[in-house]
Amino acid sequence: MPDWLSVIILGLIEGLTEFIPVSSTGHLLIAQQWLPKQGEVFNVVIQCGAALALIPLFWKRLCTLLFGLNDPTNRDFTIKLTVAFLITGVGGLILKKLGLKLDAENVTPVAWATLIGGFIIIFVEQWSKKRSMDDTITWAIAITFGIAQLIAAAFPGASRSGTTIMLAMMLGLARPAATQFSFLLGIPTLLAAGGYELYKALKDTSHAPENWTHIAFGFVAAAIAAFVVVKWLIRYVQHHNFTGFAVYRILLGAVLLVWFVK
Repeated sequence: MPDWLSVIILGLIEGLTEFIPVSSTGHLLIAQQWLPKQGEVFNVVIQCGAALALIPLFWKRLCTLLFGLNDPTNRDFTIKLTVAFLITGVGGLILKKLGLKLDAENVTPVAWATLIGGFIIIFVEQWSKKRSMDDTITWAIAITFGIAQLIAAAFPGASRSGTTIMLAMMLGLARPAATQFSFLLGIPTLLAAGGYELYKALKDTSHAPENWTHIAFGFVAAAIAAFVVVKWLIRYVQHHNFTGFAVYRILLGAVLLVWFVK
């Protein structure tokens, strides 16, 4: 398979899985068991493509938040979104300093996180049916969103969107509101991570140069796929739960454990 086609496939996988609760990082690690392995710069930068796809979909909401800070409701939402992002940003740098690095050769933790995450989604969905859920983003929920992103970063396969949404729902946030906050938080989070990796790659001349053409192919593919998926998911969560994704995760995790774990 040509390298250009491989990176496009990886970009499509990133875009298709970044914002649904199945873990894009886990799927990329799995795909690269067969496709040519890409560096961390590639994996993080194509996430920027997925994040940028959210901007046209949430353009009105973003403009309201950025230019409507005089409104107490908008200001409160923006501050909480910023705090959640800062928790993730600072925590992410600490994890980097501690040596956290994804092991592309080891699928076992991805398989377990995928499998366990599926059961957690089923539990949360069933539990939420018995509770009164609302759309209020409390400080506890905002802080939880930031911590949840760190959990997902530390455990590939956990899923950034899945972890944030499920923990928020456990705290009583309605599914559509949790999904939207997760998407909005993903924009600065993914762009910051991608920008940081780009800065390091451009600054460090000791390693082999990146193939920026391949990165660009993956970036565009991820953006297109993410735009389509998120546009669909925004409507989906209004009337459906995530149980279907949970079943997929359980089946995928079980297959991976049988296939890869010795």
